Amino acid sequence: MQGKQDAVNGVARVTENTLDLMGLKCPLPVLKTKKALSRLNAGAELTVQTTDPMAEIDIPHFCQEQGHTLVNKEKTETGHSFVIRKG
Repeated sequence: MQGKQDAVNGVARVTENTLDLMGLKCPLPVLKTKKALSRLNAGAELTVQTTDPMAEIDIPHFCQEQGHTLVNKEKTETGHSFVIRKG
């Protein structure tokens, strides 16, 4: 995945495996993460940035249910950042 995308008007954007979902509310962060991961090869990593407070619960649960590895979870000034390795 190449090129940056922003979560503007509900449109998620990807930059070299970074998915900016700032401003999107549940369930969109998980749905857009799932779609972005579907385009990656197994073993590739995706960084997801979100402001949705529910993402702290939803993204790790999604990874566990779908067989992906949550490499890193970090609270940021504006929300959360997750690094996911595609299973």
